[in-house]
Amino acid sequence: MTQLEQAESVFAAARPRLFGIAYRMTGSVADAEDLVQEVWVRWQLADRTAVVNPEAYLATAITRLAINESQTARARRETYVGPWLPEPVDTAADPQLGAEQGAVLELAVLLLLEKLTPTERAAYVLREAFDYPYREIAEIVQTSEVAARQLVSRARKHLADERRAPVERAEQRKLLEAFVAAAQAGDLAGLEKLFAEDVVSYSDSNGTVRAAGRPLFGAATLARIFAGWAPKFWEGADVSYVDANGLSAVRLRKNGTTYAVITVTASAEGIDQVMWLVNQEKLNAFQ
Repeated sequence: MTQLEQAESVFAAARPRLFGIAYRMTGSVADAEDLVQEVWVRWQLADRTAVVNPEAYLATAITRLAINESQTARARRETYVGPWLPEPVDTAADPQLGAEQGAVLELAVLLLLEKLTPTERAAYVLREAFDYPYREIAEIVQTSEVAARQLVSRARKHLADERRAPVERAEQRKLLEAFVAAAQAGDLAGLEKLFAEDVVSYSDSNGTVRAAGRPLFGAATLARIFAGWAPKFWEGADVSYVDANGLSAVRLRKNGTTYAVITVTASAEGIDQVMWLVNQEKLNAFQ
């Protein structure tokens, strides 16, 4: 085996984890793929004979690149039209993405991670999704072990403060199916019964199709709006269920093309978030 072939073999083994780190850091498949490619280039050019632990080297490289990317991505999103949601991934087609720890994969969690600093997000992802020891996290994000523990602790507290305990996946699927049935029928009362009082709806379109330009709040308000959308939005749709980021989602297609992926999160109080992904650039995994 040549040196390059050996380098390729090492990188191929590490690639799923590298993508998993980058995707959880950016919420974008395209950005994650770009970062993985950048690490591959760096790995080819590196003095690999001096690398004692290739896996640690590659994880460090992808995380630091992702921290930088997160900082520039925030500036880019200032021009995004309407709410921004993470790009969904098909976890049925790519089960390895969620194989280690699926908890830091749900769209609602990735959306909350946007509120953290890039370094807090990196520390949280490495610890919660991949169970890195604090000593290694500290080396990767260039801080002390004590500071690494504090970063993860702050991130955990933020997520706990912002999110109710979610229902089990089977219950989430049941509520999603009930939501789809009520929404298709324009059943205002049925929709309102499914929602938590403070439910919020996000529609990610980037202005490419007509959609709510801001988050919408409240059970009664959302029920009225969704019931009003029913005739046009659902008419002629081929409806199927898919796995998006470890939870059930519904895919809507017309003429063989996916035009929406919708998912919900729920707690004991009912559906508390509805996410409408209608930006075609984010639906590639579900075409």
